[in-house]
Amino acid sequence: MMRKYVLYFVAVLSCILIYTSCYYDKASLVYPSSKSCDTTNVQLSTDLNNIMSVSCFSCHSSANASSFGGNYNLEDYNTIKTAASNGKLLSSIKQDGILALPMPQSGAKLSDCNINKFSAWINAGAPEN
Repeated sequence: MMRKYVLYFVAVLSCILIYTSCYYDKASLVYPSSKSCDTTNVQLSTDLNNIMSVSCFSCHSSANASSFGGNYNLEDYNTIKTAASNGKLLSSIKQDGILALPMPQSGAKLSDCNINKFSAWINAGAPEN
């Protein structure tokens, strides 16, 4: 008789565990991002420099470019404008490996939002703003 109750308890417990642990949801639908990516009026001097100071300037600053950054000083407007114009900037941050090495080399890929900000700035003519 006791064995019957134990088996019943195990069966009920198994059903509860199966029912509560097996579900499907998409994180993007269940936890939608509250932040939107504003790519209107992207400024080099603020928006992009903030991103680059975190992800790029450790190698590509005026102090480090010759030693660690392949002589790409991204603090210099002419350098970043040239890299933007020839497609190397976007290729490197998209990490597509087509025109340039994937960057940042020792860090995680930039977020889609940050990549979109660079793209918007380039599409606006890469202004010195």
